Amino acid sequence: MFSVLSYGRIVARAVLGGLSQTDSRDYSLVTASCGFGKDARKGILKKGMCYGDDACFIARHRTADVLGVADGVGGWRDYGVDPSQFSETLMRTCERLVKEGRFVPTNPVGILTSSYCELLQNKVPLLGSSTACLVVLDRTSHRLHTANLGDSGFLVVRAGEVVHRSDEQQHYFNTPFQLSIAPPEAEGVVLSDSPDAADSSTFDVQLGDIILTATDGLFDNMPDYMILQELKKLKNANYESIQQAARSIAEQAHDLAYDPNYMSPFAQFACDYGLNVRGGKPDDITVLLSIVAEYTD
Repeated sequence: MFSVLSYGRIVARAVLGGLSQTDSRDYSLVTASCGFGKDARKGILKKGMCYGDDACFIARHRTADVLGVADGVGGWRDYGVDPSQFSETLMRTCERLVKEGRFVPTNPVGILTSSYCELLQNKVPLLGSSTACLVVLDRTSHRLHTANLGDSGFLVVRAGEVVHRSDEQQHYFNTPFQLSIAPPEAEGVVLSDSPDAADSSTFDVQLGDIILTATDGLFDNMPDYMILQELKKLKNANYESIQQAARSIAEQAHDLAYDPNYMSPFAQFACDYGLNVRGGKPDDITVLLSIVAEYTD
């Protein structure tokens, strides 16, 4: 299942390609989402923009478009905690802060920090852990500001090539950086990183640039060249085309995740650590696919 999210009357008049840096027009993102829960045969979007333990959001403010994905840490299920609640609440709080204008486009880490602090201040503790990746397009400056904590991430594709990407953050194999809230008796034992530890970047975008933001369920199962092959099918910036490409990418990653004979990026990474692993990695998959387009109110 897929869902397409559009905000305002965005007209995607850009042909995929470059643009002079003197362009004075405002930019915006045209975005489609698709995902699969690990335990679901078909993609099921739960309330709150969740696919399994993954969560995501797309928010629009007059100054910027903001996207986010988060991957709840499944290990909490062993302690009777639903891992999706933490990631969903984190993303929902980020979305609300953006819509209320309580953010600075150049500082996505600030959005993440404010959201995490709200969770910490809840009267009833919300236990759990999550990775997080936020992408902010400043409409006027045409700059992409990002913050990535853990092993979710994003790619910026221009003219069929990856021109910018996030850096994965791991403490050790299969243990990404993460935000956490633990019960008092487990504090200091449960892995927990500060939002300030997120890797930040700023990148100038052009009309027609493609931005793919996703959880590790995609990147662990599809290498860049496969993703780029799918994106070649994206010929224009209309909603239907983006929707179809997002669905195709998510479906292919989902199929590969359950192929025992496929040498996935995750399996290759495991082999680098001396582990005898083969096949895809069954996991929740969330894909947000965006094209930078001219904004028309």
